[in-house]
Amino acid sequence: MTDSKGLMSGTRVLMSGNHAVGEGAIRAGVRAYYGYPITPQNELTAYMATWLPEHGGVFIQAESELAAINMVFGTALTGARAMTSSSSPGISLKQEGISYMAGCELPGVIVNVQRGGPGLGNIAPSQSDYWQATRGGGHGDYRTPVLAPHSVQECFDLMPVAFDLADRYRTPVVVLSDGRLGQMMEPVELHEFRPAGDLPPKDWALDGCKDREPRRICSLRLKGNELELLNLRLQERYTEIGRDEVRYETIKTAAADLWLVAYGSSARICKEAVKRGRTAGLKLGLLRPITLWPFPSLPIAEAAASGVDFLVVEMSLGQMVEDVRLAVEGRSRVEFCGRAGGSVPGVDEVLDSARKMIGS
Repeated sequence: MTDSKGLMSGTRVLMSGNHAVGEGAIRAGVRAYYGYPITPQNELTAYMATWLPEHGGVFIQAESELAAINMVFGTALTGARAMTSSSSPGISLKQEGISYMAGCELPGVIVNVQRGGPGLGNIAPSQSDYWQATRGGGHGDYRTPVLAPHSVQECFDLMPVAFDLADRYRTPVVVLSDGRLGQMMEPVELHEFRPAGDLPPKDWALDGCKDREPRRICSLRLKGNELELLNLRLQERYTEIGRDEVRYETIKTAAADLWLVAYGSSARICKEAVKRGRTAGLKLGLLRPITLWPFPSLPIAEAAASGVDFLVVEMSLGQMVEDVRLAVEGRSRVEFCGRAGGSVPGVDEVLDSARKMIGS
């Protein structure tokens, strides 16, 4: 198989994170992309505009973020793989549509290349949308699986994972990138993707009712406890996701006294901090969540029970740190190191915070 620029699978090519997301989505079988321009994710929209039609897919620049997510909704009704992308303020505008998709049990992928906020903020990289992504974001009792790449290679690799999760559980899935990761360029090993062979059939899709009874998909449920039953069914699904779909990476955590916990671009900083800290005699390790929801609470809880302390590093003033504290349940110390508004913590800042924890 060749990529969208005619390169064979197995080729290493220099790509930006935003382009890698687009290439991964195309190879994952996305049939429709709907977007609206916003920095720092515009390269993804441009990539899909150029290459998705070459693969028989549909690209539409919508008139707004609201229109884009509702176009994803409409395509998802037919059972086709659809996606949208934006950056923080634009993702906020999509939240009503994401809630409607959750209420209708529709699969789809939403990519957020985070920028500084609140409000219009700036176009610098940030991780201040963690709460929005991992708590549903819109109205109602729902959750969305959230994948967090930390390299350009993972921007490519996690796209088929996102679409497979969406189809397996009939749910919107969020891919949470950031402005630094979207703009940076790294070598990417291109390879062919095949949909998971055990995905359930889309026998719910509105794909024409010739020779069968009509189907109906709607999130408005007014009769009796019909809506409560939907919510209970969704909660059973979320329990299954929480049990079976946790993904994370650990680095040098064996015999470490202090675990750094970070995702995305912050995890890249922490990898270097662990390397330098080990050279300086600090027993540091790193746990990197790949799924922000479901969150890898169990390995954190087990480490806390054995006496490990935690330093959470984020490009925000502290959001994921709350999930770490929930997992720890007071059994060990949890401290925070972060910067806000598009500022990025440095390796030296992380090491200074680590030294203070180890020395106190």
